[in-house]
Order: sequence, then structure tokens, then C-alpha cells
Amino acid sequence: MTAIQAEPQTSPARPALRPERLRHAFGAFPTGVTALAALVDGAPVGIAASSFTSVSLDPPLVSVCVAHSSATWPLLRERTRLGVSVLGSHQEDACRQLAARDGDRFAGLDWHATADGAVLITGASAWFDCAVERLVPAGDHDIVLLRVHELDADHAVAPLVFHASRFRRLAPPRLPEESA
Repeated sequence: MTAIQAEPQTSPARPALRPERLRHAFGAFPTGVTALAALVDGAPVGIAASSFTSVSLDPPLVSVCVAHSSATWPLLRERTRLGVSVLGSHQEDACRQLAARDGDRFAGLDWHATADGAVLITGASAWFDCAVERLVPAGDHDIVLLRVHELDADHAVAPLVFHASRFRRLAPPRLPEESA
């Protein structure tokens, strides 16, 4: 038996991985939208984050990714506790407000703070009372591992979904007779 040597394959020239191309491709994956917030000098401070994910059941860990360019993250990073609220489909305006660069991000929002200073948005699909476990530098962001101390969820509240640079809502499940 003779071994056949394959000719080296050359890949076609690829366009540069520019931020707008990356954003476009990353946008193909739908994500939930969260508010990451805490009390700072007695006032609520927070940001919107769509990079939230579960990490571990034991110990209970979740993560968010925060851009190094965020002016708000340095205010939150050293807090004892951080609240993560999974925003509901009815909270699109709240998300836009929390993502704004200017103004009072909490004006008109219904929220409450825990005894340890985590800020949670009322009416969210789920919430997590967390502490920073570890920061992992990753390119132009930090991956923030958060240890969950308390949590709750209301599955009757549909989550807000971000996909292809737009807010979307989940379609209700089809009944068995509808799919036939």
C-alpha cells in the first residue's frame, strides 16, 4: 500500500476581520439582555449586557463580558454585590435607557436594592444577586465571573431577545393541533 500525499490546500484570501463584520456575524446568535447594577454611593448605577451566560452549577457561577471602554464598569467592579436582571420582553425601553451613554439610566425604572447593594430591575424574567469571583482579560473586554448568592425566575415573563442588532421577542409555543 502506498501512502498518498495530499497537496497542501490554500484557502482563498479572506477579508480582514473588521469590527463591523464581526458584529454582523456575532449578531446571528440570539442573546438575552441583562442589566448589571449596584448601589454606588447610595444611587443605582448600571449597564446593559447581552453577553450573559451560565457557567457552573457547582459552584453557582454566571458570566458577563464588559468592554474596557465602559466608563461605568470601573464604578461597579469593586462593589460587594452586583445584581443581574434578565430583562423581560416588555423592558426594551429600560434596556435602551441602561445602555445610554448619558443621562440618568434609572429615571422612571422600577428597581430595588438588596441589603448588600445589588440593584435588581422589577418585572425582570430572572434575577441573580452576585459577587465578582474573577476577572479574565479577553481582548477588548473583561470576562466577569460572578458567584451567584441568591436568584429567582418568573417563567411567565418572556425574556427580551437581541438578534441581528434588533430587539426581538420569542414566539409563543405552538399547540400540538397547530403544528399538524
